[in-house]
Amino acid sequence: MLVIAGLSLLIVGIIIFLKPDQYLSVATAVPASSFSADKSKIFSENIEALYSELGTPDDLDMILGTAKLDTVYLAVTDQFNLFDHYKVSEKGEAARHKATKLLMCNSKVMKSEYGELKVKVWDTDKNLAPQLANAILDKLQAIHQDLLSISNKASLNGLQKASAKIKTQLDSIQGFAKSGIEINDSRSKGLADQLQQYEKLIGEYQLIIDSKPPVLMPVEKARASGWPDRPRRLQIMIAAGILSFLFALLTALVIERRKTLGL
Repeated sequence: MLVIAGLSLLIVGIIIFLKPDQYLSVATAVPASSFSADKSKIFSENIEALYSELGTPDDLDMILGTAKLDTVYLAVTDQFNLFDHYKVSEKGEAARHKATKLLMCNSKVMKSEYGELKVKVWDTDKNLAPQLANAILDKLQAIHQDLLSISNKASLNGLQKASAKIKTQLDSIQGFAKSGIEINDSRSKGLADQLQQYEKLIGEYQLIIDSKPPVLMPVEKARASGWPDRPRRLQIMIAAGILSFLFALLTALVIERRKTLGL
């Protein structure tokens, strides 16, 4: 029993102590309100008072879904040249994808029990780990800001086309007036008023698109850890010792049982 337990502990110990230390960095954010990109909320004081700036934990579900894709991690891999950091032997696109997989294995994006978004990254470089965690959080923010802007960009594009059409009509009317042709002043005034309204809406939509309302509100940026988080050698050695002892005890009981039965 002692030999089996000792050999098991020795093998586990060699494997565990050969593994490099990895440092954990965590970036924390809370969801912003899903109405933050709504034009009526921004430009109407009465409606603005109805909504909180903070979102609900359910607003994180789509962000968690995006975090399962490799899009975010590919961008971060390229940003930090992780194929060199991870010392990937492959070349070209294969190296890029392998480094991305390693980053995904060493990262975790989750929703905490308090409704916060946690981006965790483990790395052998304690100064690189917080940079990676913050970059993943920033990339998730950028992707969902662009998604929120799609409908506003479509509305802006439609308003610009309608505005250009009205300007063409007004230019035609003004051209007729200069030629001495009698024109309908009420129609001209109506088009001018409509153009003014469109120009106001165009300015409002352009402001929303340029300002890019936040989807996530960072609570705490990731920072370097002073001590490694894994491998947790002591806990692993204790668990290995208990399991090896139980296995050795079970083996001894089986052998003793066979001897008793004369097998």
